[in-house]
Amino acid sequence: MFSMIKLVRNEQMKIYSQLSSTIMIVGLILVVIIMGAVMFFMQDTESTTDWRTTLENQNIQLNHQLDNEPILDVVAKQYRQDMAINEYRLEHDIAPPVSENMFSFVKTSATLTVLVSLFTIVISAGIVAGEFTWGTIKLLLIRPITRSGILLSKYIAVLLYGLTLLVILFLTSMVVGAVFFGLQDISVPYLTYINGDIYEKSMFGHLISTYLLNCIDLLMMVTFAFMISTVFRSSSLAIGLALFLMFTGQQFVQLLSKYEWVKYILFANTNLTQYIEGTPIVEGMTLNFSIVILSLYFLIFNLLSWYVFNKRDVAA
Repeated sequence: MFSMIKLVRNEQMKIYSQLSSTIMIVGLILVVIIMGAVMFFMQDTESTTDWRTTLENQNIQLNHQLDNEPILDVVAKQYRQDMAINEYRLEHDIAPPVSENMFSFVKTSATLTVLVSLFTIVISAGIVAGEFTWGTIKLLLIRPITRSGILLSKYIAVLLYGLTLLVILFLTSMVVGAVFFGLQDISVPYLTYINGDIYEKSMFGHLISTYLLNCIDLLMMVTFAFMISTVFRSSSLAIGLALFLMFTGQQFVQLLSKYEWVKYILFANTNLTQYIEGTPIVEGMTLNFSIVILSLYFLIFNLLSWYVFNKRDVAA
């Protein structure tokens, strides 16, 4: 156990000793600050339109689009969800926040988990392939440590780096949101649509669950990049494939959402927020089903990495 902790610590030191790792952290913080500044100067502070009239007009417009325009099923589901939430606000006299606040900015910043995934994929793609490229893998394998232990320490170090970036994103968003937008309207509940019903939740609890669920997508894409890096010993291939799938996977699933078999594709299951604030992309999908599918992909990726790394001849 102690030797594994030492191995992970050594791999962490390797990661943070790279200038690129520091640049990624600083870059993430700067992106959050810039996004906060842009949103602050672009926000509309002079709007006096009654919120009830605004929501009623939104529902009329959405209903018109549903009845008269060709729309993808997934978009239609989103429109109906928005209409139901608007009707709930009108019926229960729950006004939406009149302006941006700290919590709403943190929720908007959750989209930057894509950036966290990108940075972590870069680290994951190079942590094994780089050892082969520079020939340092031989120095690792002559130590009295099993290959499995070496591979596991690298994998854990990568996940810890990704988790660190995610925490930095959340905390930075809280601070930037409080500085630019203040704490007004933070008591307004968050409304979520689940299987046709509307539920009220605390905004802070919703944000925590959103960031935690975004960890699933991060975990799967980083594991995939780690597997490609280990199997093919190519960081560029790992980065290219992982980023291509990360940016096109969801669109591919949405285009094929009318087919039931699409629910077995990885990217139909990585977005677990569909079970807490929306409707599953394929009717009949459940949270337990997605967890099983994700677990199978996770096991396949890791078993491939373990098998190839343990069987590969690095003597040459």
